[in-house]
Order: sequence, then C-alpha cells, then structure tokens
Amino acid sequence: MNIAFFLLPKNDVVAVTMDYTLRQTLERMEYHRYTAVPIIGKDGVYVGTVTEGDLLWYMKNSGGKVTFETASKFLLKDVPLKMDIKPVLIDENMEGLISLAKVQNFVPVVDDIGRFIGIVRRSQIIEYCEKLVTRERELQANNENR
Repeated sequence: MNIAFFLLPKNDVVAVTMDYTLRQTLERMEYHRYTAVPIIGKDGVYVGTVTEGDLLWYMKNSGGKVTFETASKFLLKDVPLKMDIKPVLIDENMEGLISLAKVQNFVPVVDDIGRFIGIVRRSQIIEYCEKLVTRERELQANNENR
C-alpha cells in the first residue's frame, strides 16, 4: 500500500513557521484543538513539531519572563523542541509508517529533499488496520463455513 493514499496534503494541515510568536502558536493550537503542530521552514522544509509541552516548559523555565501576556514578544524559533517527531519519505513502506505511528499522533511526510508535503494521522492507519483485521475475520469465517 502506498502511503500517499493516507496523506493529508500540506494545504489542509495546520502548521506554523519559526517566525510565529509563542502567542500566535498557542492561539492556533487552541483554535484547532491540537496538542502538536508541524513547523515548516521558509523554504518549505519540515523543521520539527512543536507541542503544548514545549511551550509550557519554555514559559516555566523563563524565570517569569514569558507569560501569556508577553508571549507575543517571543518567537517560536527560541523554543527548544523536546519531542523528536520524525518524518517519513513519501515512498516509505507501510511498516516504517506504522512503526512511527505507534509513538506519534501523526507522521509528517516529506519529499526526497526534505520539503513538507503533508501528514498521515495515526487514526487513519488504525482504520486501515481495522479493515484488514475485519476482512481477515470474514475470510476465516467463510472458509470455516465451507
């Protein structure tokens, strides 16, 4: 199975850039109710993924400098990313995709020069696996009834 079948294209993905402020990032995540969003570089390259935890720990460790009220003065590029959300190449096999989806809510997908082209959501992979299991059960039931 080609992972492009599961791809949510970048035009439909909520993402941020490194020049977003912390406030813009928080508001975007809150509005869409996401706990993590991809970060895209100006050249379209996948940079990483920022999580609510990254923003929270940055604010906590700022010594009181960063609050929600001052968050518009700080840029996302200054926030250390704690989680290493790995991308896959568009031609990755299903095993590689499933391996990452076990530990990530979504898997960023890039082309062969690292440009972000979309994501695959873990829920889509689970639905695909559920259909496979259901189909296998039906085949077994049909074989037993013969």
